[in-house]
Amino acid sequence: MAENVLDPSSANLAGIARVLVNAGKLNQKTAEELTRSAREQRRTFVSAVITAGVISASDLAHALSSTLAIPLVDLAAIDMRKIPPNLVDTRTLSECQVVALGKRGNRIFIGGADPTAQDVIDRIKFATQLTPEWILVEHDKLAKLLGTMSTSTSEALESMVGSDFDFDVEEQDPNAKPEEEANEADDTPVVRFLQKMLVDAINLRASDLHFEPYELHYRVRFRVDGELREIVQPPIAIKDKLASRIKVISRMDIAEKRVPQDGRMKLKFGTKSIDFRVSTLPTLFGEKIVIRVLDSSSAKLGIEALGYEKEEKDRLMVCIQRPYGMVLVTGPTGSGKTVSLYTCLNILNQPGINISTVEDPAEINLPGINQVNVNDKAGLTFSAALKSFLRQDPDIIMVGEIRDLETADIAIKAAQTGHMVLSTLHTNDAPTTLTRLQNMGVAPFNIASSIILITAQRLARRLCENCKAPADYPKEALIRAGFKAEELDGSWKPYKAIGCSSCNNGYRGRVGIYQVMPISEDIQRIILTQGTAVDIAKQAALDGVRDLRTSGLVKVRSGATTLEEVIGCTNQ
Repeated sequence: MAENVLDPSSANLAGIARVLVNAGKLNQKTAEELTRSAREQRRTFVSAVITAGVISASDLAHALSSTLAIPLVDLAAIDMRKIPPNLVDTRTLSECQVVALGKRGNRIFIGGADPTAQDVIDRIKFATQLTPEWILVEHDKLAKLLGTMSTSTSEALESMVGSDFDFDVEEQDPNAKPEEEANEADDTPVVRFLQKMLVDAINLRASDLHFEPYELHYRVRFRVDGELREIVQPPIAIKDKLASRIKVISRMDIAEKRVPQDGRMKLKFGTKSIDFRVSTLPTLFGEKIVIRVLDSSSAKLGIEALGYEKEEKDRLMVCIQRPYGMVLVTGPTGSGKTVSLYTCLNILNQPGINISTVEDPAEINLPGINQVNVNDKAGLTFSAALKSFLRQDPDIIMVGEIRDLETADIAIKAAQTGHMVLSTLHTNDAPTTLTRLQNMGVAPFNIASSIILITAQRLARRLCENCKAPADYPKEALIRAGFKAEELDGSWKPYKAIGCSSCNNGYRGRVGIYQVMPISEDIQRIILTQGTAVDIAKQAALDGVRDLRTSGLVKVRSGATTLEEVIGCTNQ
């Protein structure tokens, strides 16, 4: 019981100082000096002890916990990523030398080494409108944690962006209010981070940027050559500011976070401008944003750059230059249908030709072509725009996508009345497109009399010319993939991806794989007798039309891509 007897010499000390002296943690003289110092500097005794470093952080925390009956927590045992963010702003926590550990009801639990600091309680209470409750933590561990937190979001973003970045986004609102400009100045690191991501995406030839919020982290991924790659994990605290910035320059409703939104923005990159299509989607932990890069230069590369073989290109060129009829481009999302259509339109775009397009939305701006965006809320649907086009004396009509029977009927009637119609459909290959139209309710006679060509396509990753190397596949594997035995005569070798500093795991860019199927008289007869897609595919093969797998194998033989890529994107 001796340890509970107070030392008479410590009777003139404050409560905590007296406890520490009686516990043998401080001597009388040091305690008196620290008490006097705390009084002169107008701070707490615990703060003076911590500054002087005369007691270990662990001993001090345990002594305070037992004296004041305050729970003690080991910060090293806590996963701080699971602590709810933004309970208290980082600057306040740093200045008060505390950390927010959680919230329950109207109480907020504050971890600190000095529970006698009443001014901290008052400040946290004012900032959060919650009742603070102390949790004791060891001072050295708290200092280490606050040190990591002191690297602010702005500093973290600046380190990701770098200091040599100078770039300008084309502003959308010239009438911005002064307070909006001030807020933008405060968010400069976020603005610069977004611009850096857009520039990096362009330099890497990315087709899409994904900004994805999760419970404990935030990540940015690019789709490069059809493959998603994680680029960076910025601080999760920027997710709302970044979403707001993207919405502002994309002309979206910045206050609406409950429903998906679509928008566009334009970015000045060197001497040219690049458009971006923006889509937001509410998720569990914030808004996911996907930005599609719309580089109009891709539509001006020419038909040769798309990867058509000579006979496929010749079939397509003959059909699109006919005075009337319908040409359909089919394939899944991301298979390059839009670029193929725009390339055809660019070829047909002459001063004496009237071209009108209706899209949702118009992805690439082509001078000399009348482009219309669908607006369902205003009643401007695909079918409504098509009806109007027919009164605008068009020569060529492009429909972004045939989604319903009404649009299909109007497009087919336009093709039958002296107009060239180009459109897309989401089907797996050319033969199934014809049966899909029948299932939509289009009469077989209208299909047979209007459609003149269907091209199905996929995009495979193109081998890097700098590092590709010959591959040794077993002969059985090549035959199983679709090669004929007589083709394996040793006169050529397939290639495999290696990887180097100038490519992405052995690939650089993409190459198109096409099934170009003109509608012959024999195929028309099958359509009129309501034949199946299998019947149409058999007749197309007899007409010399390669299916997607066979077209892909041609690319393998030429060394443009690998067998794995072709099998992956033409899995039959």
